[in-house]
Amino acid sequence: MRIVMIEDDESITEIVSLAFEMRWPETELISTDMGEKGIELVKSEKPDLVILDLGLPDISGFDVLQRIRSFSTVPIIILTVRAEEADVIQGVELGADDYVVKPFRQLELLGRAQALVRRSAKTERQAPLECGSMYLDPSTRCFVFKGNKMTLTATETDILYCLMREQGSVVPNSRLVEAIWGRDYRNSGETLKIHIRRLRERIEPDPDHPRLILTKPGNGHSLAR
Repeated sequence: MRIVMIEDDESITEIVSLAFEMRWPETELISTDMGEKGIELVKSEKPDLVILDLGLPDISGFDVLQRIRSFSTVPIIILTVRAEEADVIQGVELGADDYVVKPFRQLELLGRAQALVRRSAKTERQAPLECGSMYLDPSTRCFVFKGNKMTLTATETDILYCLMREQGSVVPNSRLVEAIWGRDYRNSGETLKIHIRRLRERIEPDPDHPRLILTKPGNGHSLAR
């Protein structure tokens, strides 16, 4: 597996590099402390995963994220000290697949990274789904609804795939979390809510009054028939 890490704190890069070396010795980690260089590395190296800091010396990590998303669907984990909900929401809106706040647990970061990489490979093997006027192809993340075509993030694809597969039934939040990250991590539930909100904004006519992706408080979510 090849990972591009865009991080200006050398000590963090060393910690992450050592963690991968101990747990996944076959992993190749390529790092840079500059956002512009990171974008070039994603283009040239075609990594399986990107780990991205938001506070970079040349350009904002959000700018890096947005520019990567203009040409690549590679899984991206934001790794940052910025824990405000507004930053998490912005990261998700720009296409981040996960958001980890420093200080972080090394094994948690590795687990999240592993889940994203495995998930990316899994979606390539999943068959397209069709529910009424909805069509989703996990391999390309192409979603068509009432003739409108869009490309979803990997996380949005996983959420919608689960809901479409069980249309009309409530899918527990625990199962949605497992589909995305493989297991429940700190703040997984809150991050799931942000992804659901973002997905509603993309496909609902009125996201403040959803009629497609419904919430059953304390239980889960369902896709209306």
